[in-house]
Formats: sequence, C-alpha cells, structure tokens
Amino acid sequence: MTQPPLITPDVLVIGGGPAGLTAATELARLGAGHVLVVDREETAGGIPRHSDHTGYGLRDLRRVMSGPAYARHLVRQATRAGAEIRTRTMVTGWAGDRTVDITGPEGRRQIRARCVVLATGARERPRAARRIPGDRPQGVYTTGLLQNLVHLHHRPVGERAVIVGAEPVSWSAAVTLRAAGCTPALMISRYPKAESHAALTAAGRALLRVPVATRTRITRVLGKGRCQAVEIEHLDTGRRRTVACDTVVFTGDWVPDHELARTAGITLDPGTLGPLTDTALRTSRPGVFAAGNLLHPVDTADVAALDGRHVARHVMAHLNGGGQPAGGVRLLADAPFRWVAPQILRPGDPAPPRGRLLLWTEEFVRFPVVTVRQDGRILTRRTLARPAAPGRVFRVPFGLLRGVSATAGPVHIGLD
Repeated sequence: MTQPPLITPDVLVIGGGPAGLTAATELARLGAGHVLVVDREETAGGIPRHSDHTGYGLRDLRRVMSGPAYARHLVRQATRAGAEIRTRTMVTGWAGDRTVDITGPEGRRQIRARCVVLATGARERPRAARRIPGDRPQGVYTTGLLQNLVHLHHRPVGERAVIVGAEPVSWSAAVTLRAAGCTPALMISRYPKAESHAALTAAGRALLRVPVATRTRITRVLGKGRCQAVEIEHLDTGRRRTVACDTVVFTGDWVPDHELARTAGITLDPGTLGPLTDTALRTSRPGVFAAGNLLHPVDTADVAALDGRHVARHVMAHLNGGGQPAGGVRLLADAPFRWVAPQILRPGDPAPPRGRLLLWTEEFVRFPVVTVRQDGRILTRRTLARPAAPGRVFRVPFGLLRGVSATAGPVHIGLD
C-alpha cells in the first residue's frame, strides 16, 4: 500500500474547541513553530458554535459574549497568532507515538509532530447509553444535537418538551427550545435539588416558566413514529405518571471523547474516563498532553480554554528539551466525589490551571468540609464557602495539598 503524504508540524492539536484553539494561540505566540489544529467539524469552535446564548468568555477573555461569537473569536485569535486550522479532518488512528492517520478533503494523510495536544472534549450520553426503555420514536435529542439542528441547520423541533436533567446545560436546552418555538413543559432531576446554581434555577423557572421535578427519573419513552409522551417515576414514593410531549432532551451526564487516548494506550482515569494527567497536563505517553473537558467532563468553556493556555507553557518546555518526569503521588477522590482532576502530583511541577483541583460530587453538601488524607493521616481540613453540588464542578484550592509528602502513599480528597 502506498504510504500517505506526511505532514510534520511542531505541535499537533487534536480538537478545535475552546481548549484546543486557546492552546494553539498560546503556542503560536510563544514561538512553538508550526502549530496545526485538526477538527472533524465543518467549522472550528466546538460546542459554543451552536450554543446561541450569552455567558461565554468571562474567565478567559474578561468579557461576556454569545457562544457563536466566542467560537469565532477563538478561531480568529488562533489564526492571527499563526496557527493553521484544518476542519473536516478526522483523526482515524495512531501510526506511532506522536504520529496519526487523518482523512480530510485532501484524502488520507499522516501527521508526525514533536508534541500532541489532545483536546477532543466531552459529549452527553444519549438515550441508548442511559438504557431508557420504551419505544424508539423521533423527537429524542441530546442538548448538543438539539442546538446543532436549531442554530446551525435551522430545523424545527416539536411543540412540547421534557428535559431530562437540571444542570446548567439543561437550561441552555430550555433556551434553545424556546427559540425554536417549543415549550419546555417539565425538567426532571434525580437529585433532591436541581443540579444548577440556585440563582440560575430560580431565573429559569421565572423567565422560562419551566417547572422542575426533583427526585424523579424517566422510565419509558412512548410513541410510534413521533414521541407522544414519557413515563416518569418519583424515586422516593415509586409513583409513576405520564407526561405528554413530542420532544425529549437528554442533558448532562457527560463522558469524555476519549477514543483517541484509549487507542493510543494512554492510561485513563477510572473516575473521569479521560487521560490520567499531572498538574502540567502530561499524559502517560511522552510528548502527548491533554486539556479541556476531555479531562474534566464537564466544566465551562472558559475553564477549558484556560486549560489550553496552561498546557501551552508545558508543551513549550517539552519542545525545549524537558523530559517526561517519573513517579509522583496519586490523587484519589473519596465518596461522595466521583473524580478529581488532575490526578498526579509531582515535586517541582506547577499548580494546576487556575490553582484549583476540580472534583465532581454525587451529593449536595451546603457547607463542605474538605479533608486531605495521606497514609491515614489528615493533612488538611477546611470548610469552603461554596456548596458541593451534583451536575457542576467543585473547585478546591491547590494550597490544600501543601503538606503532601512526595515519598508517601496516595492522597485521598473527601468531605468530612
């Protein structure tokens, strides 16, 4: 078989969302050489491209803009800095440690880079992955698919919808439904409180007039041809009822797009299901880094972008001869936390992006007392002002790890 043409950038960034584009911008500005971004979509920008509401850019740009405007801004930044962006380009596999096969408008190619940044993001689990029984009608979406259809393809949806989940992204789905002329009739959450911030939930209920049913799950989808209703169950009483609707939107329940990391043999974290990384965002494969919601499914777009800014400095260090450090202390999340990111602490390494560890909780705790333990000894106990709540990232100051020993056992982070 004829060998495909070879492209040899200094840095290959896989994924053109906020993390990937910001990493490319910083790398180009820092003089990394040829920085190439590949993205499978028609246009770079990631999820914000079709999230047509405001709220983007606060942490990274110090301004607020709509999702599409934010995406266009990130693309312009990367291009003006000198990065090359190739869209409609799919990475199909690995041909070496830092060599990938791609397929795009020009056919098959190989890319061999000195460094690779994985920024493939995360996606919502669809209905099939959640194992929701019932009929298989039309009108069942995830938020991403809904927004893609409404804002990019200007397709109609239904007239009356049930939203599964009450996370911040669930309210984004409600805004999109309203824009499409569809009434969000009900939002359901399995938790005792809606997962999104109280202010957002209150505003959504008042402005969008969407009732929220807590401690509730969907048990069946009903409808032949088009969705006609869903059956829901209250988790405490077991009482079931049917809600008429022609549209169902499954929101949240994020999983990283980790296929490339997995097929590369990169070590994955069992909690996040994304690559296991240290605070410099190195993966287990030398010269391969990761950033954004591939690592913490899922945080806001601006936090993902700041990951990209952070990782750029450490990619530069690798390009300038910095090796792959060995060892390190594992960081582990104890219940009620599901995961912590990053997961490896090494002597001499930097603080993680924004000086925060990111955790995901399965329980609501209004006044969380965070504990850090190593070898059965409590190193730190601190009460944090913000509640720990399902459906959104819980941030812990990196300074809580100040007493960790580099030669002792794993570090456990939990709640008292």
